[in-house]
Amino acid sequence: MNLEQLHTEAINLLQSLIETPSFSREEDKSANLIASFLDKHNILVNRAGNNVWAVNKYFNELKPTILLNSHHDTVKPNPAYTRDPFKSEIINGKLYGLGSNDAGGPLVALIATFLHFCNQENLPFNLVLAATAEEEISGKGGIESIWTSLPQIDFAIVGEPTLCQMAVAEKGLMVLDCLAKGRAGHAAHEEGENALYKALGDIEWFRSYRFLKVSPTLGEVKMTVTVIHAGQHHNVVPAECSFTVDVRVTDAYTLEEVLEIIKQHVSSEVVPRSLRLRPSGITKDHVLVRAAEKLGIHQYGSPTTSDQALIPVPSVKIGPGDSARSHSADEFIFVNEIKEGIKIYIDLIEALSLKPKV
Repeated sequence: MNLEQLHTEAINLLQSLIETPSFSREEDKSANLIASFLDKHNILVNRAGNNVWAVNKYFNELKPTILLNSHHDTVKPNPAYTRDPFKSEIINGKLYGLGSNDAGGPLVALIATFLHFCNQENLPFNLVLAATAEEEISGKGGIESIWTSLPQIDFAIVGEPTLCQMAVAEKGLMVLDCLAKGRAGHAAHEEGENALYKALGDIEWFRSYRFLKVSPTLGEVKMTVTVIHAGQHHNVVPAECSFTVDVRVTDAYTLEEVLEIIKQHVSSEVVPRSLRLRPSGITKDHVLVRAAEKLGIHQYGSPTTSDQALIPVPSVKIGPGDSARSHSADEFIFVNEIKEGIKIYIDLIEALSLKPKV
């Protein structure tokens, strides 16, 4: 199948996906669609929940195995939509529709790339394609739920809209629920201990603290207080003040290290919602990075999270589309971006210098 045919197949599949609602944890119909598409191309399909995966025809355990992964769930439509989010339209080279950019374009480009390689007999590598669920909510029913069912993966290419630039590192995410405790009292008297004032000191620390180690690709750890709740009556000193902190952790620290530093500096109780979404990075001498350098692909560090955080092997994030369009009203991807994405994925894989496993 030549590039033009792959492009046509990818566009048709993307249009069908757009017209198939696939909110997180409700992706069964899009999973059916992807499975049927692969089956139509005589590819053996595996499925668990709403995750669909396949392996190239001539799989050989002695060869390195590359995972091609992207997600088929979407967020709910932005309230500012002026178009039907589930109507796929191509206008002036733009393909409109919910999930077209994030991450339908990268997903169908990876599927087309898999089609290009899957029946070749003498590849120096194996390919595993995984179209996974629940990425938009970092759910446990996505990539990590099938990880042990996949063949042993050596490294991964994660499809996300990056303008076909390569994210070689990605910040992890740790959401903290914090609670400052005081003592209730009447606001008209010198009574009680105001938990809100205690929280303000900690909030100021989160705003101004700078971690010592700075990542060469991701910069500084970033902490942002995003939600605060205290008090119920105007005349009662609040006994508790709760607030939420969004912490974006670089590959210079583990989540546990950052959490320990925070606990050493604030008086509020600090409870992380999860320690799953870890920062990631890949070494400069990895075959993926060297291949990108050979092709002149720009490399950068990404502040946003993806399924990279849940993939426990070296990985990069790259794909057609623009992250700035993700979750926006009247979401779109340029049709030519998908064609470019397919070519870049194929070129990147062909540029890899891989040796058989010992």
